[in-house]
Amino acid sequence: MSFTQAVQSVFQNYANFSGRAMRSEYWWWFLFTILANVALSVVELAVGLTGVLTGLWVIGTFLPGLAVAVRRLHDRGHSGWFILIVFIPLIGALIFFYQMVMPGDDVSNEHGDPPTGP
Repeated sequence: MSFTQAVQSVFQNYANFSGRAMRSEYWWWFLFTILANVALSVVELAVGLTGVLTGLWVIGTFLPGLAVAVRRLHDRGHSGWFILIVFIPLIGALIFFYQMVMPGDDVSNEHGDPPTGP
């Protein structure tokens, strides 16, 4: 899945918490949000705003980011509630990161068939 396909897919599935998401979809989305946040921060510095644009960006992309993370966990065979592991200090974030970088299940699981990419 390409960068633009991943971003389009996440926005098309804005609040879709069912199904599965490919590893590339999650990580391209992650990169997109980081790049957009940096760009908005530069604009804010140039214009003299403090956190207005980045704050709106974070609020606007929170739900699709959460949805793609849950779908990515589904691809690994976990429940979406597994995302709450990030609230365990340090070790929770490491376990979550591990789940995000590992390949998804090659076979169907309770969340659907494996996602197919171009």
